[in-house]
Order: sequence, then C-alpha cells, then structure tokens
Amino acid sequence: MAQHQPIRRNIPPAGSSEIPDKLYFRIGEVSRLCDIPAYVLRFWESEFSQLKPHKGGTGQRLYRRRDVETVLHIKSLLYDEGYTIPGARQVIKSEQRQKSPQLSLEIEAGASPAGNRDLRRLQKDLRDLLAHLSTPPLRTVQSIRSARPTTAPRSASRRSLIDPLFGPPSNPDPLNS
Repeated sequence: MAQHQPIRRNIPPAGSSEIPDKLYFRIGEVSRLCDIPAYVLRFWESEFSQLKPHKGGTGQRLYRRRDVETVLHIKSLLYDEGYTIPGARQVIKSEQRQKSPQLSLEIEAGASPAGNRDLRRLQKDLRDLLAHLSTPPLRTVQSIRSARPTTAPRSASRRSLIDPLFGPPSNPDPLNS
C-alpha cells in the first residue's frame, strides 16, 4: 500500500525559523521564508497595523527583519493557535502594551541619588522648554511692501525711490521740468 502524505506540512515553529542577516527582504523572499503566499502577506498588511513594509522607489515592498518576525508571529497565531484575524490582532495589541510600559518621570524614594538628579534635571529642562514654547514672539515683522511708495513723482530720482528718507534731488533734471 502507498503511504499517504499529510495535507499540512510539518512547519517548524515561528521562533525556530532561520531568518538571514539582511537589511531588507522582498515579498517573494518573505513568502518563501514563512511558507505563505505573497497575496496572503499583502492581505495581512491591510489587516494588521503592525505589519507595514517600506515601499521602495519602484513601489516594491521591502520587509525588515522585524516585519518578517511579525509575519511569523501572525502565522503562528492564525495557523497554529487557531485565532481568528480579529483575535490575533487583539493578542498582538495586548502584547505590545505589556512589552512597553510607559516610563514614569516621578522621583522615587528608593532610587539612587544620581538617578533622581537626572530626573530632576530632565523635568526642569522639559518645564523650561514648555515655557519657551508657550511664550509669544517678542516682535512682529513688518512687510517690506508697506514701506515702499506705490508711485513716484516724475521728477524724483532713483535714489529717492529706493529710500524715502532722501528728499527730492538737489539738482532736478532740467529735461523733466
């Protein structure tokens, strides 16, 4: 009797997949690395906000290592753990919230004096910056056009047109009289 092959291939878990040490991967490379069709990757881009590959000048998708790891994680959630797309999206968002807690700028009683000093300096710098940005400008800039005369008398020289402080020329042009 012939031996039957399983329908689903044995795919190594997401963490064990070897990702080459490259700066960017094209969609075909990511497709082969993750064993996922390219059209599925394009669909996942529209469903998961965490998956945003850079598009080069030619419009071709360029995935970074972090993007490939995200694809492998999404694949694991959907195919191995059985999550739906909205469920996987929710799991990824909750993981991101747990990974990056917001840093507190409150000074702690048990912290080192050097650390508290740095926090105080940072707080002072931030307050100074806020005060600087919230003060209005000291003076307004006048338009140059408003200082220029719109029309000049025929007998005025070029010099009087350039600077209104100069009066009429001391030697008027006899031809224009």
